[in-house]
Amino acid sequence: MTANPRIEIVTHDPTDGVYASTDDYVHAMEVRDAQRLLFVSGTMGLDPAGAAGATLDEQLDLVWANLRAILASAGMTVDNIVRLTSYLRDASYAEANAAARVRALNGRVVPTTAIVAHTLVSEWLVEIEVTAAG
Repeated sequence: MTANPRIEIVTHDPTDGVYASTDDYVHAMEVRDAQRLLFVSGTMGLDPAGAAGATLDEQLDLVWANLRAILASAGMTVDNIVRLTSYLRDASYAEANAAARVRALNGRVVPTTAIVAHTLVSEWLVEIEVTAAG
């Protein structure tokens, strides 16, 4: 028996019996026939030397660059992301974070959660963890 190398992604975004999702996420995503799952640790907006970007926008750019590098090391891209959690130092970062996510995913929506939390280092403004399937 050979495994199907192509995964099928089925969006589940019901409108009956549950509140409506917004345009930048879906309630659930089913992944069928995945051969691999990649669980990525919380990734910060740090440059290769470990220094945090000076602004939220810089950190968001760095986070997504770092995620792309981590995914590439597993032979994946942002198109493989099937789940995402953002940890924001301040609730006021939510809009910029959502916009950066939409840009990074080229408008593709995935199940996502944003949590406001204190980070281990005060200069870290955002941390994002993802699950990818391939």
